[in-house]
Amino acid sequence: MNTTTDTEAPPSALSQLSRELYDRGSVVMRAMQHYRPYISPFGMMLNAVPKGSRVLDIGCGGGLFLALLARTQRIQRGLGIDTSAPAIAIAQEMSARLPAGHGVRFEARSASLPLPDEGYDVVTLLDVMHHIPPASQRLVLEQALARVEPGGRFIYKDMVQRPAWRALANQLHDLVIARQWIHYLPLDQVIEWAQAKGCKVVEKRAVDMLWYGHEMVVFEVPGKP
Repeated sequence: MNTTTDTEAPPSALSQLSRELYDRGSVVMRAMQHYRPYISPFGMMLNAVPKGSRVLDIGCGGGLFLALLARTQRIQRGLGIDTSAPAIAIAQEMSARLPAGHGVRFEARSASLPLPDEGYDVVTLLDVMHHIPPASQRLVLEQALARVEPGGRFIYKDMVQRPAWRALANQLHDLVIARQWIHYLPLDQVIEWAQAKGCKVVEKRAVDMLWYGHEMVVFEVPGKP
């Protein structure tokens, strides 16, 4: 299932935008941001966000996804939150190079705190769930869904479990970069939990980039009765 109609920006174009935005800081940090569009499907994820949306990006890291949304003038405003204070510091420093009036901000937020009370047109959970302990994964998903305004979208993306060699590549990547042994959540389980809250799948896609495998599902949250 694929409802996207916009032409996806190629990795090379998104990498160039990243170079313009992340032009300061350590060589390692800059390289991680500059080359991410070649290993993660940012074009696909960006197109899943309706133009003019208010976006909450949970687990935003260094802020690249919201930065690209703002840089391409796709959103009205956005909030990125993450438990990593150093990552948020990178995002905040980068935001000075976004277009004037971009409406994007970043906030370091402890995992023990509730999500912001405000509702959003789009809430995203991108490559986050595999870092969540299995016992807490459903709660995290439901809390994210609760922040989507009626009729809005919830965008979920994570790494694949099959084939095994791609799953191993994903595991090793996070072991090296995040120093974590990650916990995959089957996509069918994500869909089951979201549908139990009345959500409808409007897009489901899988894509391979180099040796990494990705899967994304876009849900529409129920509108007002």
